[in-house]
Amino acid sequence: MPARSPGKAAAAILCVLVTVLAVAGCGGATKSETRLLADNPNVDEGGPLGGRPAPNFTLTDEAGHKISLRAYRGKVVVLSFNDSQCTTICPLTTQAMLDAKRSLGRAGRDVQLLGVDANPKAIAVHDVLSYTELHGMLGQWHFLTGSLRQLKSVWKKYGIGVEIERGQIDHTAATFVIDRQGGLQKLYLTTQSYSAVSQLGQVLAYEVSSLLPGRPKVITHLSYATVRGITPVRPATLPRQGGGSVSLGPGRPRLLVFFASWDSEVMDLRGDLRALNRYGAAANGGRLPGLTAVDEASVEPSVSALPRLLSKVGPLSYPVALDRAGRVADGYEVQDEPWFVLVSGTGKILWYRDASTSGWPSTAALETQIKAALAKVPASSSTAQLSGSPAQLAALHEQGSQLVGGRLVNRLRSLHGYPAVVNIWGSWCIPCQREFGVLASAANRYGKQVAFLGADYNDQPGNARSFLRTHHVSYPSYTVTPGGLSSLLPGGIQGTPTTFFVSRQGKVVHVHTGPYETQGTLDQDIQTYALKG
Repeated sequence: MPARSPGKAAAAILCVLVTVLAVAGCGGATKSETRLLADNPNVDEGGPLGGRPAPNFTLTDEAGHKISLRAYRGKVVVLSFNDSQCTTICPLTTQAMLDAKRSLGRAGRDVQLLGVDANPKAIAVHDVLSYTELHGMLGQWHFLTGSLRQLKSVWKKYGIGVEIERGQIDHTAATFVIDRQGGLQKLYLTTQSYSAVSQLGQVLAYEVSSLLPGRPKVITHLSYATVRGITPVRPATLPRQGGGSVSLGPGRPRLLVFFASWDSEVMDLRGDLRALNRYGAAANGGRLPGLTAVDEASVEPSVSALPRLLSKVGPLSYPVALDRAGRVADGYEVQDEPWFVLVSGTGKILWYRDASTSGWPSTAALETQIKAALAKVPASSSTAQLSGSPAQLAALHEQGSQLVGGRLVNRLRSLHGYPAVVNIWGSWCIPCQREFGVLASAANRYGKQVAFLGADYNDQPGNARSFLRTHHVSYPSYTVTPGGLSSLLPGGIQGTPTTFFVSRQGKVVHVHTGPYETQGTLDQDIQTYALKG
């Protein structure tokens, strides 16, 4: 279930983070590493909270015992808010917390890890116990729950936004570090990056160390340089479960399914993996792209978790690869688990499916969707087809995937005479990430007639630029705030992504809220509101 990004947080504590984040540092890091951390879009360096008292609460842990925050005075507390059925950011958060405590060695005895349930639909003791067991956290932390009224009270005290959007839980992915006197010291927000989990763990470890007597040594020595994902256009070799290796990369179309053993909490993972044998057999016969399953080993609770799961699945007709560093999941834009990705022979992502939210597809449905996606591959996705565009539109193409200065409204005025499509997005917004490929394709095909522009909303510039480097589009984006959009959309927006259409006369003629799920839907709106307007 999606965890909420900083851009959507409206509570007071998170507002503090936004204003002071730039001055935060990482204790124990060299100046050069601190600079690397500041430039790393996947690791939050932490927002200082001034040491004010952490609001106390008493809740029930995974064993049914009452636990009070005040009882841990004298220890440093690392407190996170986690959805007890989360398959996105929460497992990354808990793994980073565990890494932090372990990297302090014996001093970890003076650290208490706590989680508070942030799923209003799964608040029973067995829900937090199941999460704790599947993620290898038994004896490592206390995962707390209570009545919905009790939890809402704690969420409010800590500025945690919790909503149910389209049936899915959306919450603030916040982790607090509380000193031995019970003072709030730092707030961290987890990003959706598998390869950055260990780095976040080290950041937490250094902060905790700075609050312990004698500043105990942190035994990890990781660089804070941004870890680049291995994208489908790059060859990669991963170890294969059971021995040998698996090769990925360009050359031929391929279907991948990313998963982790703890997906069993929300679905029949064993039965679903077994059902893929039918697709694997068809792929081995040459009728469909080959299938590779990828276990996200970077966030597995132990090296025995996957073998234990597969021993109950039985023989598979397809290989299972191990993504131990998380770089493949990041490069293939995995945002949840399990996650299906179809890539072309040139390494282009053609289709994806979030099985956690959309359900595990039947073999017949999977074959149908794969064949349809392959049949719709455009002859060329290159911006070369935009050669010869009118000067005003060519100027946009020259700034493709750049975050440019100035005001969006002024650029739109300069495009008077051309219809425009403006996409409001954020690097933190998972639906925006999924939609970007659809916008990129449309901009390449209609960009000689229609102006395309991006509006990066409530984002951090470093995060936005990093996102644009790996999600190329043939147009620039402007940084915007709610106030900056008021002259264009007086009623504001209901959420991100939002796409609005501007006529040749400069009037907003249509607003589409939410992601474009298919290329055809976006193309139809372009035909209706841009080209015919």
